[in-house]
Amino acid sequence: MWYVVQTMAGREFAVQRQIEQFASDDVLDECFVPQYEVQKHLRGEWRTCTAVLFPGYLIVVSDRIAELQAQLKQIPQFASILNNDGTFIPLEPHEVAWIDAFTEKEHRVIGMSEGVIEGDQIVVLKGPLVNRTGWIRKINRRKRTAYLEIEMFGRTIQTKIGLGIVRKR
Repeated sequence: MWYVVQTMAGREFAVQRQIEQFASDDVLDECFVPQYEVQKHLRGEWRTCTAVLFPGYLIVVSDRIAELQAQLKQIPQFASILNNDGTFIPLEPHEVAWIDAFTEKEHRVIGMSEGVIEGDQIVVLKGPLVNRTGWIRKINRRKRTAYLEIEMFGRTIQTKIGLGIVRKR
């Protein structure tokens, strides 16, 4: 099952390394920080970088979550598995499918999309947002990002992923 671990924003990778260090291999199947690719203009050229998809959260995959939670208490930084009155809440199947559709094990990074604007419509030509323009709530052409509204962690959240608009028709 997939579970969400909450931590301080900006400390996701440090907590991931500590979880991988303290958790035993038979308890932890996978631990990752979901990311997305985005292009940034640095020193006169466009470079592809990665950014955290859900700041303050990382994902652990385990079938023995109670044992994993006990091992997480050894971590010096704040890391808590999301729960409801002590009952750990796994990600819903559609939430797991959403992350799994765009990423793969050992590389949990959502790729960059590319599109055009035709009139007042966005047409995505390639990348993970092809045929998914309904998720886009807003775009920032200058920062090459699309702001999405999705159901995740039991609520509607806003996040962003990379979307380069190559031209406007």
